[in-house]
Order: sequence, then structure tokens, then C-alpha cells
Amino acid sequence: MEFEPVAPVRAYQRVVEQIEEAVFSGRIKPGDRLPSERELMVQFDVGRSTVREALRVLQAAEMIRSRPGDPRGPEVLAASPAALHRSMHRLARADHLGLSELLQFRMILDGSAHLLAAQLRTEDHLTELDAALEAMRAGVAKGFAEFSHADVAFHEAIARATGNPLLVISGEVVRGVVLELIEDKLEHADDRTALMLKWLAHHEEVLGAIRDSDGERASRLAKQALYDNYAEYVPEEQRRLLEPLLS
Repeated sequence: MEFEPVAPVRAYQRVVEQIEEAVFSGRIKPGDRLPSERELMVQFDVGRSTVREALRVLQAAEMIRSRPGDPRGPEVLAASPAALHRSMHRLARADHLGLSELLQFRMILDGSAHLLAAQLRTEDHLTELDAALEAMRAGVAKGFAEFSHADVAFHEAIARATGNPLLVISGEVVRGVVLELIEDKLEHADDRTALMLKWLAHHEEVLGAIRDSDGERASRLAKQALYDNYAEYVPEEQRRLLEPLLS
């Protein structure tokens, strides 16, 4: 048996890990205060610079809010959707992730969101989707910016219908990054009206499947549309990452 080399761990990372574990386990709750720097130095048996570096990391991750000179100690913050959004966006824009991985992830996310939305949607969700689709129809005449705004609203309504805020945030981030990477398709489309009408017809099919509570059809439509619209931008040898999701 062979083992992998291990990277040395700095003391501040151990401090961060222990505080994170205490927060995730509920032993420390949002609104609670951590001990003062001096007390943390004693408890962890480390120097001031180690404690300050650990607090800096925790503050950058938006787990705590620390004010210089505050005798009460750093405040533990509640989990923030905005913080998750920023973290997801940084990950999605990482250099080691290409369009193939991002598109694959979006196909998985959208397929799952459509499946759940069809099974869990309420009449209020259908009303919201109807309104977004009507705005898309009006957007065909008003211009692509208006159409795109309604398109985003449609997808966000589907994500909200799942009842899962992680799907809402993840879908929003990945959808935005994918669109950034292929915006050339939209800018140089020969006939934007034809493109909008094609997408409108797709969304009408999706809404029909969700209204009928046909999750499998809604999921299949979502994944196929993403592949049809964006796979041409993925190198041919990498499309194999996407094709299993179509079966």
C-alpha cells in the first residue's frame, strides 16, 4: 500500500477548522460572540498573529464580523445566500473549469430543478411562470434585452418552485457564467427574432410539462435545449461529458 504525501497544516488553519466545526454543529449559534483575541490565544495555545490570521479567514468567509477594539469578541453570522452566491461565482469562474464542465453542471441543475418544480409547483408558481412567459412573448417585439430579462425570471420561478434555495443560487450563478461565455452567440445571431421565437416555443413546452406535473418530460426538455443551444461551443472531444445526460 502506498500513501499520498500530506501538506503541512498551519496553526491558524486548525483554529479555523475548530471554530467552523463549532458553528456547523450548532455549539456556536448566529449572534453568539467568540471569546476575545486574548482568550482565544489561551484556549488554542497559539500566538496573537495566529489568532488574527484565523479571524481574518473567517471574516473573509463571512462567518464572523470582527470590529477592531470591540471587547465583546467577534460576532458569529448567520449563513448568507449572498456569501454562497459569491463563493459559487468564484468557483464557476475558476480557470480550471471550462465550458464543458459548466454546461454539464447546468444540465444537471436545470434537469433536477425542472423535475422537482413539476412535482412540487403550486398554483401560485404556475401564475408566476405564466406571467414570465407572457413577458417573454412581449419581449419578442420589444427587443432582446426585455426578452432576456423575462427568460431569467422564468428560470428563477422554476428554481423557486423546487423550494430549495441552493438550487436557486447555484442555478443563477452557473446560468450567468455560461451566458457570459457564449454571449457571442447572441450578439452575432443572424436573426434574433427567430432565435427568440425558438426559445419561446421551448419555454411553452416546459411550462406545459410543469403544469401537467410531468417531471421527466420537463427535465428532458431542459437538458436537451441546453445541449442544442450551447454544445457547439464545446470542443467535440469534450461533448461526451454532456451526452449521457440526454438519455
